Amino acid sequence: MPTPQKAQIIAETSARFQEAKGVYFTKYTGMNVMQATSLRKQFRESDIEYVVTKNTLTKIAAKEAGFEGKFDDILEGQIAIAYSKDDPTSPARVIKGFVKENKECLDVVGVFFEGEVFDPSKYVELANLPSREELIAKFASCLSQPMTTLASTLNGAMTKLAGTLDSLKNTKA
Repeated sequence: MPTPQKAQIIAETSARFQEAKGVYFTKYTGMNVMQATSLRKQFRESDIEYVVTKNTLTKIAAKEAGFEGKFDDILEGQIAIAYSKDDPTSPARVIKGFVKENKECLDVVGVFFEGEVFDPSKYVELANLPSREELIAKFASCLSQPMTTLASTLNGAMTKLAGTLDSLKNTKA
């Protein structure tokens, strides 16, 4: 029978699994306190929860969340988990930036994304994707581009017509 504190940790972790759109399992062996503090700050700024929980409690929480046995291969050693509720690719971008500055202290060992478990190489693909805001901006630009082209074409035709009429007026006068 788990203690009340462990039961609370299991319930919180289970809720995180259910609410998260992207879950990144990282091995933080070799990370010092300054690096860990920096990483946690970067995650907080991106609205990502980064939590270290005992692997046995995480396995129980995953079972309660309906993911029994999915993470058993991943949860070995010193594992910390990044949970993202809004943008499932934002943890990948934070991790990529952190690893660039701090080599050899953080490894992604698995990714849980849209109901599937992926190997660590998937995080690199996700990190290279543009953010949601960038995609929306590109989409809006693509939508407005045909209208801009049409407006400039019509403007050019109207300018030519006005020039022709003006020269015609000058020659008749």
